[in-house]
Amino acid sequence: MTRRDVVIAARILAKRPAYTLTAVLTIALGVGASTTIFSVTNAVLLKPLPYRDPGKLVIAGMDLRKRDVHDLPFSNADYIDLRDGTKSYFSDMAGVFTGRTAVAQEDGTPEEISIAIATTNFFDVMGGKIMLGRDFNAQDGIPEPQPPANNAANAPPAQLPGTAILSYEYFRRRYGANTAVLGHSITIPNLPGPVIAGVLAPGFRLYFPPDANVEPAPDIYIANRLNYDSAQRTDFSIRPIARLKDGASLASVQGAADGIAAQARQTFPIDQTAGYYIHLAPMQQHLVAAVRPAILTLSISVFFLLLIACANVGNLLLVRASLRQHEFSLRAALGANRSRLVSPILIEAVLLALMGTVAGLGLARGGILALRVLAPANLPRLEDVRIDGEVLLYSALAGLASAAIFGIVPALRASRPELMNVLRGVSRTSGMGSGAFLRNAVVMAEVALSFILLIGSGLMFRSFLKLQQIDPGFDPHHLFTFQLQGGRLNQKTPEERAAFIHVVTDQLKSIPGVQSATGSFPFPLTGQFSPIRWGTVDAARDPGRFQATDFQIVLPGYFETMRTPLLAGRTFTGDDNLPGRTSVIVDEALAAKAFPGQSAIGKQILIRVRTPEAEKAEIIGVVAHQRVNSLAEVGREQIYFPDAFLGSGAVQSWALRTGSDPASYENQVRATMKALDPQLLVNKMQTVDSVVYDSQASTRFSLLLISVFAAIAALLAGVGLYGVISTSVRQRTSEIGVRMAMGAERGDILRLVVVQGLRLSAAGIVIGVIGSIFLGRVISALLVGGIKSTDVTTYVCMTAVFLSISALASWLPARRASSLDPVKALREQ
Repeated sequence: MTRRDVVIAARILAKRPAYTLTAVLTIALGVGASTTIFSVTNAVLLKPLPYRDPGKLVIAGMDLRKRDVHDLPFSNADYIDLRDGTKSYFSDMAGVFTGRTAVAQEDGTPEEISIAIATTNFFDVMGGKIMLGRDFNAQDGIPEPQPPANNAANAPPAQLPGTAILSYEYFRRRYGANTAVLGHSITIPNLPGPVIAGVLAPGFRLYFPPDANVEPAPDIYIANRLNYDSAQRTDFSIRPIARLKDGASLASVQGAADGIAAQARQTFPIDQTAGYYIHLAPMQQHLVAAVRPAILTLSISVFFLLLIACANVGNLLLVRASLRQHEFSLRAALGANRSRLVSPILIEAVLLALMGTVAGLGLARGGILALRVLAPANLPRLEDVRIDGEVLLYSALAGLASAAIFGIVPALRASRPELMNVLRGVSRTSGMGSGAFLRNAVVMAEVALSFILLIGSGLMFRSFLKLQQIDPGFDPHHLFTFQLQGGRLNQKTPEERAAFIHVVTDQLKSIPGVQSATGSFPFPLTGQFSPIRWGTVDAARDPGRFQATDFQIVLPGYFETMRTPLLAGRTFTGDDNLPGRTSVIVDEALAAKAFPGQSAIGKQILIRVRTPEAEKAEIIGVVAHQRVNSLAEVGREQIYFPDAFLGSGAVQSWALRTGSDPASYENQVRATMKALDPQLLVNKMQTVDSVVYDSQASTRFSLLLISVFAAIAALLAGVGLYGVISTSVRQRTSEIGVRMAMGAERGDILRLVVVQGLRLSAAGIVIGVIGSIFLGRVISALLVGGIKSTDVTTYVCMTAVFLSISALASWLPARRASSLDPVKALREQ
């Protein structure tokens, strides 16, 4: 290959702009889509986490197998047992948990910040760098003193001052990067004024799955004064992270963790009855476990799309090579060797691939920007999705591979011209007869791959429709929600907090257009739900009967405002929301499980939520089940407590039932709350319709991408089929002329050509059906609403869709063929 060969190939492409533009755009679509998804795959699955030697970091989670609860955080005592029992395998173990609170800014206005409570070795284990000041030391983690045994007045002991390290981002935002803040204390509700000891280097983040409820970028880290309290083994908070020693394997340390859990089950009855186990996983694997199926499905989809694009361009080159058979035969007859015959097609393929790759990178850049807007909240490391060196290398390799895939076969065909047959021919289309079988095979492969993508798109669409039809257990329309924090909600006594909550409720109800107002914690479909233990009274004698349930703290009027149907009994009143009352409301699932075939009203159950041991509570009402964690999953049973049950002030989320557009109440709510208490932080304001919409983000995201890829694939396959049928029509011009001269009607010619296209499509569809069934388990992890990967409706509908596309792609050249003048057609040949 010489420079002159490249120049000649470039000139040939420039003289055929329609052909060149079609090929370049086709390659750009394939390379652009695959590059976009690879940028996600690279950032989420392939890139190591930004910690020191991240491959050695291991996450520990607690499973309560008998209650079907998994990946819980640890209690202090369980964490310390695990840390001390695995020192032979881990060089160190740290722990962290996070939360959010409201603090006053310099001007007195409230601000919500995120706080992490971390063991003093946390940054050493993770490799976090301190930019200013110092790291935590052992003194910062000395446990709080216990109250003296003779403390008759039950006075709480004086708390030791805390130690804080600021994130760099909060240091700049709140303090303007003023180093003088080191050594000063921070005022944080319910914490003894931690002193700022240091500032982290920029960019440090915590990478946990969204359902772990760990804030990704805490503003303040506070040293955990960790104490060993075996009596509080049911207070779960700490997420352990450990670092493997050199030479230690995950399997060996898992064996040690199994032994620790087994010892705990033997020692503590509650661990035995709950089925306490410990699971360990590499930190990156733990982070991406929930999104891996979706990313792999999308990766397979774009791989198919890239193959379809290559097949399409390959078919174009095959046609071009067929049309140049005379040229190649003459070259061969004049002594051109095989390499000289191959090089024109290969150079043309490389030039097309190069232009397509450059254009594809432009499309990928736009695709990545769109992904950042459309991606669901559970996609980790979204901020790292970008075009970097690895992505550029992938694009270059994809372009090179594309050139090889669609260029080699046409080049090989060109290198073996049938000299005598071609030189003997006199018509312009005599060379087009060669390679017809190969072109047909390529089109069938395109159809098969496109059909697989269409099936995936159809299955996701069916799942999405099912998701729309699911009843969440409440009416999200005309419902407005927001959160309140800080201010007088942080008053010290339950009575003060309860009185203020009553005032807040009345003020919200007084807003014109508001029909009712209520509060809860947590709020449906916003996360933060965690299980508690419950059982019938028989569980007191047999602790193995205890089970897990989600719980919610609500104000009177919650079910009326949410329009959750009351199935039996009554809802909470103001008299239930008083200290010392033990009335609860359960959902239909818990009532059926606890008292099958009976009324649950007036019955007692055992719960453990505010005391170390279970206590009795009376069921006063049964309501419809709410889907609180996900619309796609039914979820656990639910139990509801009035706010006073846990001391008043637990409710954070509020809901207003409105008579008009709920989004229009944002300013009125802000103004009303500010007038009531300027220190009250109002945030996370949105309609509940948008909450439901956001909860469908993962399914909608996968549906959108797979549907786009499937649409492009179907279009390319249709274009490919059109090209093959058009070539066939040109090749069979004399045959068609003879048929028409012998009396064939226009409809006969139309039918002849369309049937040829439909046969090719039908063969591809059959292959696609087999492939779809084989690959069904790949997409099955993304399907919801009871839709199976073998859904017959989807297969029938997608077959009809693709046959329609094929009929159209075949009809266009068929229409041209039926319009031929037989005399001219025979004269041309």
